[in-house]
This record gives sequence, structure tokens and C-alpha cells, in this order.
Amino acid sequence: MTDERPAPALVELAAIRAAAETIRGVALRTPLVPFGRPERDQWLKAESLQPIGAFKIRGAYTAAAALDPADRARGLITYSSGNHAQGVARAARLFGVPAVIVMPSDSPAIKRARVEADGAEVVIVGTASDERRTVAERIAAERGLNVIPPFDDPRIVAGQGTVGLEIAEDLPGVAAVLVPVGGGGLAAGVAAAIRALAPRARVIGVEPALAADAKASLEAGRIVAWDAALVSRTIADGTRTQAIGRLNFEHLRRQVDAIVTVSEAEIAAGVRLAAEEARLVVEPSGALPIAAMRFHAAEAGLVGLEGPIVGIVSGGNVDPGRYLEYLEAPIPPEG
Repeated sequence: MTDERPAPALVELAAIRAAAETIRGVALRTPLVPFGRPERDQWLKAESLQPIGAFKIRGAYTAAAALDPADRARGLITYSSGNHAQGVARAARLFGVPAVIVMPSDSPAIKRARVEADGAEVVIVGTASDERRTVAERIAAERGLNVIPPFDDPRIVAGQGTVGLEIAEDLPGVAAVLVPVGGGGLAAGVAAAIRALAPRARVIGVEPALAADAKASLEAGRIVAWDAALVSRTIADGTRTQAIGRLNFEHLRRQVDAIVTVSEAEIAAGVRLAAEEARLVVEPSGALPIAAMRFHAAEAGLVGLEGPIVGIVSGGNVDPGRYLEYLEAPIPPEG
């Protein structure tokens, strides 16, 4: 069935700049960390160093701050596999309001524990992203809570876009930015900022080959949903959404140069490379750009570029036992 609704309006730079003011003092202006050999001029935007260990605090706090104070006082609710859950839980704590987080049963234990540590109520459901959204919307209606969506919302996109704003300001000559794609909020916001401030730079989305619904959507010219059983196969748990949002699809369609997919072995190797070459603790979802930079440089159009290349490390929340396994992952040949 064709979606005949008009395409949503893109988030503009002014909204991203406003979000940057909103999150000042709440989210860190994260550093650009050198990665690999100096002559490659490659950098990692270390969102793993955020107070919640991931970029999601940017969009979650921006969206919560936009609510009327009386509405916000009733509480927040979201549905997330982990990092957005932490973002909403932290935003609720900072505003002094209650939060309910609907999480899938396969969320990493460390992410659930950190959500609970911020005082949020956790509701566990199955692995399908559609199920957790449905449950969250039902609870919101029953309790009068405000839904803070994980990605398909202009407030979220503007907040996540502050990552791209910082990159463009700190590296005015940036030649390429590689960004993980799950629901697409980060990629949409970063693309909006980079297109406005560094229009000649390449913007490359990166997905696991086992959860490549965004790539499939761009190739089909419409949003393509994948079954929960398929996207649940990847170790990059932050990308297990079944479909990207409408707003995010429009940004990706118009502002992203390409989407590259990487294998599970390459993702695990990316986690190891982040530790060895940048001294960063990175979760699998955050290692997607590293895998693309190292193993798919030609496919991503990075070969021969003049100027800095930046990979956005979206988060560093990884279970310690799994992390030790990734640190022993074999390193595939470069590509």
C-alpha cells in the first residue's frame, strides 16, 4: 500500500541550534578522537562519553524540555531497546517527573539496570518494536503520560542533529561523516546539520547487513519494514528497529549520500579497533561507522577524499562479558 500523505517537513538548522542551547549543561560537547594512522585524517565523535553513555540524551532532553511544564509533570514514557530508554529516564530524573520505559526482552542487562538506576519503571515486552510501541501508547493513554518517541519526531531529530552541528563547527573542512542508522533519528539530524553547514561533505549511513531496513527503504523508494526475528539477529542492539520513521526517511532520501552495510564480524572488529586505536569503549551499534571506515572505505566513497573523515560513535553501553569477547575478535582485511 502506498503512503499518500504529504512528505513531512525537514528539520532545519535553526531548530538544531535551538536544541543545542536547550541541552547546554545537560549533554556534553563530545570530543573528536583521532583514529588510526595520522595520514588518514580520521576521527571518532565520542558520544560514548555522554553522561548516559550514548547520544540519546540529546534528543530525549530536547523533546522533554519542549513539553508544557504542567503536561511534563504527569510523567514521560517511551519504548526503546536501551539507549533512548536511558535518555528519557535521565531527562525525567533531571526534570523531577516520573518515567515509564517499555523495553524488549533482549535488551542488554546493563542498559536496563541503568534505566532503573535513574528511577524509571521498566515494562518488559517481546522483541518486536511494534509491540513495545503499542504497549507504551496504551500505558500513556491509561496514565496520562507524555510519549517521547525514540526517533520519528522533529524534536528528537533536532536534538540528535546537535552532533552534526558540533562536528561542522569543530571541523569546518570535514569531508565525510559516517553515522549509524537504527530508527534514523541520529542520521536524519546529522544529515540536516551537515548539509546546512558543510554541504560538500559526504554523509554516509551505516547499518548491519542483518538489519538493513533503511538501505532497503531507500532502494525501494518507500519505507520497508523487516520482521523482528530478522533484525534481532544483529549484535548491534541499537539498530534492531523494524523500520525507520517517515520524517527520518525523508531526511535520508534527500540528504544522505549512501548507506553502507557491514557484517557481524566487522562490527565486532570495530569494537576492538576502537579500544586499540582510539582508547574508547564502544558498543556494537557505535562501532558501525568504524567498520565502514576500515572495511568498506571504497564503497563508502572515502578513498581519495581530501579533508577529515568522522565516524560517529553513538554509544558505549555494552555488557562486560560480551565486551571481552569483542576485544578478541579477529580483524578482517581492509576494504
